[in-house]
Amino acid sequence: MAESSRLWRRCWKRHIVRQLKQRDRAQKALFLDLVQAYNKLLEKSNLDNFIAKLQTKSLDNQMGLPPASSTQESSDGAFDAVLDSAQRLVKRPSDPMVQLESINELAYRIYEWNILLKAKDAALEEQRGRLASLRGQVSDLEAKHRRLQGWVEERSRQNAAIKEGYDALRELYRRQDGEFRQEAERGLELLKQLMRQKVEAAEIENERIERAKQARLSKELKKATKTVVRIKTEPNEEKLDKQKMATQDVPEEENGEKLLRRPFRSASATSMTLTRYVDVFKGLLDFRLKRGNSISSMSTDRYCSIPCCVAACLPSTVSDIQEAHVSEINAIRFSPNSSMLATGGTDRLIRLWNVVGGRLENMQTLEGANGSITSVEFDPSGCHVLAATYNNAAQLWKLGDCQFKEILTGHTDKVTAAKFRSTQCQAVTGSRDRTVKEWDLGKGACSRTINVFSYCNDLVCCDPILISGHHDKTIRFWDSRAPRCTQVIPVEGKVTSLSISQDQMHLLSCSRDNALKVIDLRMHNIRQVFRVEGFKCSSDGTKAVFSPDKSYALVGSANGTLFLWNIETGKLETSLPGVHRSSVNAVAWIPSGTYIGSVDRSKTVVLWR
Repeated sequence: MAESSRLWRRCWKRHIVRQLKQRDRAQKALFLDLVQAYNKLLEKSNLDNFIAKLQTKSLDNQMGLPPASSTQESSDGAFDAVLDSAQRLVKRPSDPMVQLESINELAYRIYEWNILLKAKDAALEEQRGRLASLRGQVSDLEAKHRRLQGWVEERSRQNAAIKEGYDALRELYRRQDGEFRQEAERGLELLKQLMRQKVEAAEIENERIERAKQARLSKELKKATKTVVRIKTEPNEEKLDKQKMATQDVPEEENGEKLLRRPFRSASATSMTLTRYVDVFKGLLDFRLKRGNSISSMSTDRYCSIPCCVAACLPSTVSDIQEAHVSEINAIRFSPNSSMLATGGTDRLIRLWNVVGGRLENMQTLEGANGSITSVEFDPSGCHVLAATYNNAAQLWKLGDCQFKEILTGHTDKVTAAKFRSTQCQAVTGSRDRTVKEWDLGKGACSRTINVFSYCNDLVCCDPILISGHHDKTIRFWDSRAPRCTQVIPVEGKVTSLSISQDQMHLLSCSRDNALKVIDLRMHNIRQVFRVEGFKCSSDGTKAVFSPDKSYALVGSANGTLFLWNIETGKLETSLPGVHRSSVNAVAWIPSGTYIGSVDRSKTVVLWR
């Protein structure tokens, strides 16, 4: 019984072992195919992961992305360890139970790693999508780079074209600048030629007049030699009746001859000789020639009566105020007979005003100036106006004519002053071209040019002396009979204006050191200096004047106030503020002494009394 049970147990063990071996063989065969397929899958997965890692690493290096996490590296290492253990288990058989447990564990791990593989596949797809997105961005950046490169090339071509155009324009500018200089030189030469022609024409006209004069003189002399003059001595009571007929030529018959009663009555009538006739006719002809050369179209040079000022009136109130011009006013001047006022400004117009009853009535506008008016001046007769302009010339108008009568060209820069001399046939101008010119208005030509070393801002005339104020802080004296400067008086500032007294004994100067100076022309020294707080010389064209009786000095300031000093006491007599809204450029005192005028930069002219 015991033996049979022992045998049965042996058989049972062999049966169990045999079944286990069969199951092992059957399962091994099944799992062997699975393991082989899994090994191939793992090999392929490892290769793909390695390639993806290389690509991701290179892409991350190019794009500056961070490297993969350490968790992924550790999981990859664990997966490799499981793969190695599975391969060892398959290759090295052992106890069936151990193998079964190992196979179950391996199957579970395969399941886990299958899930992990799917996650890896998803991550791989995500990386591939990211790679595709980055490749798209790279493509966009490359396209943008190509567009920018094309834009740079286009800009380079445009810059090259612009540079070529600039070079061409610069070459054209150089050529035209050379042509302009040549034309300027040609214009200057034509101007000189014109001046020479005018001088020649004037000389020819003078020669013609002289020849006509000589012809008329010869004719008169021949007629005088053929005429018999008989003089009868008459009683004193009949002389008065005969003198009434002295200007009439009465033909008489005596012994068959035609007699002519002498048109002159004098104490020396009985001693009339041929020489006396020659002197008389020559005097008459000289008077007619002088009258013919006058710029006036009148039969004689009739001068208006000039009012005499015994004592100038101190201005205190505004008599009239007008907006005279459309822009800044630079000059103001009263006529010699005190009935008219002239103003000139940057609008290139000269306006004439009637001074009637303390009011300004617009009388006439003189047009034709080619530049801003810097100064205006009436001739001694009050029939002509001479103006200095910024177009390098001085222009002459006759009252009643709207167009200018004569233009005096020859300066090369702005003309700052233009004045008549003692007659209306002569004038003098000063300019910023460092010259002073004397003009013969009858011929319309320059008779003398004085070269100075500085700008001339203003000048006055007292025959035969010419006085000019300059930018180099000096006052110069010129004699018409001498070629050079006769006297120089230095002052402390740039001279802006000069005014000479009626007796021509004193000179008033205004300068940029904010002072007025009275100069004694007999001693050629500075007699008085006027300064006051608040007075400021506003420009190089600020004008100051004497009163007609030489008792006061008047000037306008940059703040619109008028200051008036007493010459005798040397003290400030009065000031007139609050009327002008801007700096006063010029002032003028009427010759009768009853009114003063002032103009400013805000287009206003004010008449004071």
